[in-house]
Amino acid sequence: MNAKVPEDKQLILFDGVCNLCNSSVLYVIKRDKKDQFLFAPLQSAIGKEIIAHFGVNTDAVDSILLYNPKKSSLKYKSSAALHVAKHLGFPNNLMTIFFIVPTFIRNWVYDYVAKNRYQWYGKKESCMIPTPELKSKFLE
Repeated sequence: MNAKVPEDKQLILFDGVCNLCNSSVLYVIKRDKKDQFLFAPLQSAIGKEIIAHFGVNTDAVDSILLYNPKKSSLKYKSSAALHVAKHLGFPNNLMTIFFIVPTFIRNWVYDYVAKNRYQWYGKKESCMIPTPELKSKFLE
């Protein structure tokens, strides 16, 4: 895989046209005090490369993805969200208490929100274009 993600970072792949997803990205950026995360839309070249490398069926997995280049691992759905929250400091890291909930239950809730996100939060015509100040946090 040719994805150029620094080993000391994790890459959050998100739905670039989803208003909820874009708001979540901005939320994480604001709270990522240790500068641990980079971002790219699922629709981007690097997003497509990672999806293909891990054989993710995007028809079946409607999710944010968390790629860790150091471990060459990919987390998705509620597990990805909780692993991100774990690194955002107090009080966000308290969300990790939900790891005690079985994955199939967490993902059922996640899928319900994901299925309705466009209806509830809306959708953009194209992927978010980061401001010049945020551009360094995004991979093309």
